[in-house]
Amino acid sequence: MTTLSKNCALRYVSIWNSFRMPYIGKYRHSLTRNFTTILSNNKILLTNSSSLSAKKLLKFYSEDKKNFINLEQKAGTLKSAFEKKKEQLKDTELRIRQRSEEIVRDIKHQKEITEHKLRIKKEHLIKDILETKAKVKERLEDVVERENVFTIPNILCVTRIAMSPYLGYVILEENYTLALGLLGFAGITDLLDGWIARKWKSQASKMGSFLDPMADKVLIATLFISLTWQNLIPLSLTLLIVGRDTALVAAGFVIRYMSLPPPRTLSRYFDVTHATAQLAPTMISKFNTAVQLLLVGTTLASPVFGYVDHPALSALCGITAASTVVSAISYLVSKDTYKFLKKKS
Repeated sequence: MTTLSKNCALRYVSIWNSFRMPYIGKYRHSLTRNFTTILSNNKILLTNSSSLSAKKLLKFYSEDKKNFINLEQKAGTLKSAFEKKKEQLKDTELRIRQRSEEIVRDIKHQKEITEHKLRIKKEHLIKDILETKAKVKERLEDVVERENVFTIPNILCVTRIAMSPYLGYVILEENYTLALGLLGFAGITDLLDGWIARKWKSQASKMGSFLDPMADKVLIATLFISLTWQNLIPLSLTLLIVGRDTALVAAGFVIRYMSLPPPRTLSRYFDVTHATAQLAPTMISKFNTAVQLLLVGTTLASPVFGYVDHPALSALCGITAASTVVSAISYLVSKDTYKFLKKKS
C-alpha cells in the first residue's frame, strides 16, 4: 500500500483542474473516488488496482500534455500564419483600393480630355460650317449678276405704278380733265424712261425689263377698270385685257422662280439686286400696248371733248381686242420673250 500526502493530492487536483482534459469515463469515476477518499481521511491509500489506474492516468496525462503542447505549438504556428495572411489581405485590399482610385482618376482625366477634344472639334466644325456657308453664299451670289436698281428709269416706272390708283380714283370722281393730264404725264414718263435707258447704259438694268411692262400693265388695267365702271369701255374688252395682263405678270413671277439658283428663299427671290432673267417683249406686244394706250386716252378725252360713243371708239375697241389676243399668242409661241442670265466670265 502506498501513502500520498494531502498536499500531493491537492496538487494533483490543481493540475487536473488547470488542464481540464477530456478523459475516458471509467478513469474519471475512479479518480473521483480516490480524490474523495484522500480528502476525507487526510491521506490516500491506493490499492493495486487504484495504483494501476493512477499509473495509467499519469501516463495518459503525460502523453496528452505532450499532445496539448504540440497543439499549442501548431495553434501558434497557425495563428502566425493567419496573422501573416491577414496582413497580406490588408495589403492586397489596400493595393486594390489604390488601384481603383487610380483607375477612377484616369477615367475622369480621360473624360476631361475627351470632352476638351470634342469641344475643340465642335468649335472647329461650327467654324467650318459657317465658313462653308459664307463661301456657298458668295458663290450663289456670284451665279447671278448684281446690278444697281436705283436708276432714273426704274424710279419713273415706280412713279407710274404709284400714281395709277390715284388716276383711277380721279376717273371715278368724273374729273376727266385732271385724269387726262395725269395720263399725259404717265405717257411722258413711259417715253422718258425708255429713252434714258437706251441713251445711258449705266441707267439700263435687267430689273427695268420687268418693271417697265409691269408699270404699263398696272396703268392700263387701272384705266380700263375705271372707264368700264363709268360705262365708257365694254366690260368684255376689259376682262380680256386684264386677264391677259394678269397671266403675263404671273408668268413673270414663274420665270423669276425658275431662273433663281437654289436655295430659292423668299429673301433671295425678292432681292431685286439679283438679276436672274431678262424680258424681251415681242413687236406685236409693243403694238398692242400702244393701241391700248390710244384707246384709253381717246376714251378718257371723249367726255372732255364731247364724242362719247363715237363709232371710231367702237372700231378702236375691236382693234385692241384683236391685238390683245394676237400678242398673247405671240408670247406662247415665241422663244425669245425671255432669257435666263448666267454668271459673267
